Amino acid sequence: MLDKVEYWLELCEDDLKAAKAMLKSKNFLWAGFICHIIAEKALKTAIANITNEVPPKTHDLPKLAGKTEIYGDMSQDYKDLLNKLMPLQIEARYPEYKEKITALLTDGYCGKLLEETEGFLCWIKEKLGK
Repeated sequence: MLDKVEYWLELCEDDLKAAKAMLKSKNFLWAGFICHIIAEKALKTAIANITNEVPPKTHDLPKLAGKTEIYGDMSQDYKDLLNKLMPLQIEARYPEYKEKITALLTDGYCGKLLEETEGFLCWIKEKLGK
């Protein structure tokens, strides 16, 4: 059985493939949503690395980031990315926000978001020596 850190990293890699497939199929709302999921699981990987326990059951990226040992090393760009991803987890689920979010999620925007999310995942893996 995989240890907790490897478990979360494996989930991130699977989700990365899914996000790329969603982007390729021009399903931008799902591509963005999955980027949030990748960042969330990457942060949970960092938490599991410290505590060797199941990370908190929250989707709040800034809150999760604050619980990691690497938060102090996190660039402002990565902190900004976490804030950009937050509405894709919560607001995209509700009809009154979906139109607004969908208008934001263009091919170019989602492509950049996915690139930044993949970079964030790579950075966390590097910080954890994985």
